[in-house]
Amino acid sequence: MFRLKILLMIFCIAFSVQAAFAEKQARYLLGAMPLPSNQFPDSYGSYSKGCLAGGQAMLESGPTWQVMRLSRGRNWGHPNMISFLERLSKAVAKETSWNGIYIGDISQPRGGPMISGHVSHQLGLDVDIWMLPAKNLNLTKSERESISSIDVRAKNKKTISSNWTKDHMEILKLSANDPSVDRIFVTAPVKIYMCNHESGNRDWLQKIRPYWGHNFHFHVRLKCPKDASFCKTQKPTVQYLSKGGIGCDETLNWWITKALEPIKIDPNKITPKSKKHPREYTMADLPKQCIAVLNSE
Repeated sequence: MFRLKILLMIFCIAFSVQAAFAEKQARYLLGAMPLPSNQFPDSYGSYSKGCLAGGQAMLESGPTWQVMRLSRGRNWGHPNMISFLERLSKAVAKETSWNGIYIGDISQPRGGPMISGHVSHQLGLDVDIWMLPAKNLNLTKSERESISSIDVRAKNKKTISSNWTKDHMEILKLSANDPSVDRIFVTAPVKIYMCNHESGNRDWLQKIRPYWGHNFHFHVRLKCPKDASFCKTQKPTVQYLSKGGIGCDETLNWWITKALEPIKIDPNKITPKSKKHPREYTMADLPKQCIAVLNSE
């Protein structure tokens, strides 16, 4: 009887510890891991609610790229992402005046929510590529912490700035034409400019999506890997659903008109309860496979 009580007590303690563990914010647990999980590469969940198994490091420097802000430790991705960046940087060096690309954040070693910054970038399938032309690929680690990218959006927030060049458009086109790419986020004036200036095949513009905060870099999102059965593919938005839809219709002007107007708050309107922010996710909120990713040695 005494032994049974001891076993029951141990079980209760273990259950309580596991419950507390599951309720701790995932960003502090996954974000503390300096190395990837010892697992076969896989992406679990969605781009803003998931994790990365068997992450692969993007080398800090290569013949046609350099990773920026190395202190963040966010140069990890799914092998598909690493291959894409190597492929793209080589094409950029060959087809433009740039010597390659400056690579921003990809993911943490095990993906998941980050302590600061991004909402997405959780599966190792997102990457930020700087708008700053990569002419010098011999930057020191210190220089990569201090140097800044350039703004390709004008101060009026409606047009492109003088920093924009034909090479920017070519690099975005090279990225969009890669079959592994699902979509690319850019500042709205860039999408508008490209819609107005692409005179050839415009199909690639379907992958270019306007979104806030992408005037110093563009954000490439890859498709879920074919063998990643627990990776959730993102659904297309309305203006891209119709046959041949490339997002160059009248809805694009919303970003440089109504979207820039001050937000009017109705004091009598009941504000709905906000959803949990990704940085508040616990391990229990993430796909169950992420527990194994976290615990892998």
